[in-house]
Parts: sequence; structure tokens; C-alpha cells
Amino acid sequence: MSLLKIKLHWQILIALVIAVIIGYYFPGAVEYLDWMGKMFLRGLKMVIIPLIFASIVSGVTSIGSGKSLGRIGLKTITYYISTSLLAILTGLILVNIIKPGVGIEMGFQESVTSLSTESGKINDILIRMIPENLIDSMAKGDILPIIFFAILFGFFITQVADSYKQPLTNFFEGLFEVMMRLTMFIIRFTPLGILGIVSGEVARNSDKLANLAGSMAIYMLTVIIGLTIHAVITLPLILRLVARVKPIKHIRNMATPLLTAFSTVSSSATLPLTMEAVEHKSGVSNKISSFTLPLGATINMDGTALYECVAAMFIAQAYGIDLSFTEQMIVVFTALLASIGAAGIPMAGLVMITVVLTAVDLPLEGVGLIIAVDLILDMMRTTVNVWSDSCGAVTIARSEGEETNVA
Repeated sequence: MSLLKIKLHWQILIALVIAVIIGYYFPGAVEYLDWMGKMFLRGLKMVIIPLIFASIVSGVTSIGSGKSLGRIGLKTITYYISTSLLAILTGLILVNIIKPGVGIEMGFQESVTSLSTESGKINDILIRMIPENLIDSMAKGDILPIIFFAILFGFFITQVADSYKQPLTNFFEGLFEVMMRLTMFIIRFTPLGILGIVSGEVARNSDKLANLAGSMAIYMLTVIIGLTIHAVITLPLILRLVARVKPIKHIRNMATPLLTAFSTVSSSATLPLTMEAVEHKSGVSNKISSFTLPLGATINMDGTALYECVAAMFIAQAYGIDLSFTEQMIVVFTALLASIGAAGIPMAGLVMITVVLTAVDLPLEGVGLIIAVDLILDMMRTTVNVWSDSCGAVTIARSEGEETNVA
């Protein structure tokens, strides 16, 4: 873990403590800090569209560079989508059972009348996925049509002549790298954003902090239980029943990359260690690992997808907004697509949660509720992301008839 990441984590923790103290003891000073939180949220909104578009296009073109979405590509995508959906549904079931945001009186509940009128039926949602005007969708921040177009665009880049394909592929890979760096630049201001957002929330709810603390503990517990179920039950069952290997052996082999993922909060930074462990300890061939793992670090974010679903539902519950079944399915679908678009960088889930909130018109200010406890959850969900990537590599290798060291 680099000094920069250590420094950022400490800054976040210190900013949180200062924000609580200022909001509770010096509420009059909040008006001088509120602008930092607003600027931070605007910065996150600024990078959403180009980050998602570049990430998805570059991810899809990398699939085509393997075997043109052939047999291994299809298996890989099927695995990643299936495990992400299982993770999201696990989180959705838990958040509906535990209801961590229901009943907390924080003085910010608001009715959002546009939810029922704009969400519509499933067929309306599918129709709205196809943009009439991509630029207009980008200007309005309409996420689903942008993701749909990016997937199609990335696929058809792989279908043109090499003289056109290579420049376009290089362009979007370069754009993705630039957006990652820009996102990291914005994330450096997270402590200031926390100072502005959290101090304002504490000042507005200083007489209800005990209830808030209890609710946040329940929210964290909901996310942690969901991640644990997915990592300890769902993924090992896939290894045992589908790949027919011994999950205990594989998780022992993955100890170093999993600890690194927890420390660095970055699946991309952990990728070299993940590939080394999967190849040299678990015995997966380089042909499989070099294709599935880099792709997984880009589009397979089981832990992030689960967290986004729980966080969006928690915010809806906290604001007193009752999401219908259709609206919850929008959350599930958007969380899946947003997790595909999430970069393998620290706090990428924090950027992508705004995508899910926007899809069902939930207030972006709700991010202020969950950002205070995001650090530890980010560590845990990144670890689950890397664990799922490695399980995918083993599962695909076994489906191709490879002998591994964990059988």
C-alpha cells in the first residue's frame, strides 16, 4: 500500500472526526464548509458519464481482442453477470428483511413524486434504454441509454477492419486511463467533501445522532452480512459444484492478493498478485488467467454491486421513499451495469452509487449518509471483488478441461 493511500485513509478518518465535532459543537460554522461538500458531489457527477462510457467500451473491446466474444468470452461474461446478480439479489433480500433505514427520524425525509410517473413499466424501461439522442442522454445524465450504447459501440468496434479497430481501441483505452486519473484526482478531495457533507448532516440532526449511529451500524451490518454470504457461501458453492474444486485450497492460495486488496482498496492494483497466485498456486493456465482476470478487474465487481444495491435501498428508506418492485428491479439492473462500469480503483463504488441513485431519482445528498462509513466497506467489497475474479478464472479453466492444483 502506497504512502498516498495511507495518507488518504488517515485524512478521511481525521476529516470525519472533525466534521462530527464541528457539526455537533459548532453548527454555525457549517455554512462556511457546506460548499466543499457541494463541489465534491459535482465533481463526482462530472466524471460519471465519461468514466462509464470509456470503461465499458474499453472492456467490451478487450473481450473482442481475445477470441471475438467466442467460447471463453461467453463463459466469462456469463460467470461475471451471474455472480454479480447473485450478489445484488443477496443484498436486496437482506435490505428488505433488515430494513436498516426504516424508522429513523432525521428530518430530511422528502416525497419524490416523480418516481412513480417516470419509472413506468418494464417495457417502458427497456424502450428508454435505447437513446434517441445520445448527446441529449449524456446532457441529462440518463445512465441506462449511455451504458446500452457503450456496450453496442464497443462490440461493433471489434467487428470493423483492423485499420479502424486499433486506433479506436487505443483511443478508448487511453480515455479510460485519463478518466481513472481524473477520478483519482477528485477522490483526493474526499476528506474535504466529507468535511462539508458530514458536518452539515450532523448539524441538521445533532439531536438525533444516537439514532443515526445505530442506524448506520445496522446499515454496515447489512452490507457486511451480504458480502460474507456471497464470499463464504455463494462463491465456494460455485467452486465446489460447478468447477468441482476445493474452495479451501483456493482461498489459501489467494491469501496474499486478498490481503493486498483489503489494504490497497484497488482490484486493479492487486491484479499482478492475483494473476501470480491463480497461475502458480492454483494452477490456472496463462491463456485463461490473462483473459479473465484483467477483464474481471474491469467489469466484475460483485462486492461493489451488492454494496450499491444496499446503499441505494438504505438511502430510499432513510428518506421515507417506498420503492415499488419495478423500481427495485431498476436498482438491481442499474447496480449490475454500474458495477460493470466501475473502475478498479479505491472508492470507485462511491462514484458509481450516484449512478444508481440517479436512475431512480433518489437525492444525491444521500451519499452524505453512507460516505462516513465507506472506508471499511470499501476494503471489504474490494476483497470480495478480487475473490470473485479468482473464482471465475478457476471455474472457466475447469470448464475448458484444465487440470488445476485445487481440484
